[in-house]
Amino acid sequence: MLNLERLRTLDALARHGSVSAVAEALHVTTSAVSQQLGKLEREVGQQLLAKNGRGVRLTDAGRLLSEHAGRILSQVELAESDLEAQRGQVVGELRLSAFPTAARGLFPAALGTLRGRHPGLRVRSTELEPEQGIAGVVRGDLDLAVVLDWYNKPMPVPDGLVKAPLLDDPADVAMPVDHPLAHRDEVDLAEFADDEWITWAEGEFCHEWLTFTLRSKGIEPIVGHRASETHTQLGLVASGLGVCIAPRLGRNPVPEGVVLVPLVQRVRRHVYVVWRADADRRPSIRAAVEALRAAARSVG
Repeated sequence: MLNLERLRTLDALARHGSVSAVAEALHVTTSAVSQQLGKLEREVGQQLLAKNGRGVRLTDAGRLLSEHAGRILSQVELAESDLEAQRGQVVGELRLSAFPTAARGLFPAALGTLRGRHPGLRVRSTELEPEQGIAGVVRGDLDLAVVLDWYNKPMPVPDGLVKAPLLDDPADVAMPVDHPLAHRDEVDLAEFADDEWITWAEGEFCHEWLTFTLRSKGIEPIVGHRASETHTQLGLVASGLGVCIAPRLGRNPVPEGVVLVPLVQRVRRHVYVVWRADADRRPSIRAAVEALRAAARSVG
């Protein structure tokens, strides 16, 4: 009979592509991964892996079995979800992620609520950018991910995922206190055509949104500095090094020397949580979504 843990390891290798990445995803050593795959080869009596430079690749038999493994593990998860739903208890392990400002703005209250109400639930959280969080849910490395999109740039959500809105997060322009527009009640993005921008890392969804939005107004952004953390961006603004977009979720405390001015076009991020449809009946998923919504209401 095929061993589920070994099938899980093979499935992870098919998804992640290397033994070291599998070890990181499954929180085990590379030696343990190799041992599991070796045992699986002996179990099926066929070669599943072949050397590929310094790494490995799946053989035809390995790819065939990995496809079956994905379907088997999905059915096992569905069975576990149904059993958990029938039992009606919020127990076990729950793995979730959020982008940094949501982790700061929502996780303390939401995860504190879960611990207080459901002591039998073991929660594991991490900070991940939205694309990484969605990919983790799709792969099965995460149970839920708090992600975002912008009012004018949606985040694609793959088939097989369920999403629930948490809040709309307004964003302002952060500028140094001596900026010529710092006294204004509202500003337009077009007024910052000559300013240096402090933005997110290249390739991050929020950076791509800012570039897309400024270019739609005929502005080629002048990027002076990049930082993934809002507080780092605000610290650079306070030093007079540029301006940035500052969503309100998780941004406090704002450093001295920074002025926040709303935008005329009322820029907003849509924040929501996603999970796999085959886990929809799990009480732990429902409890986590409820706790996140309550935390979102308290900051909204």
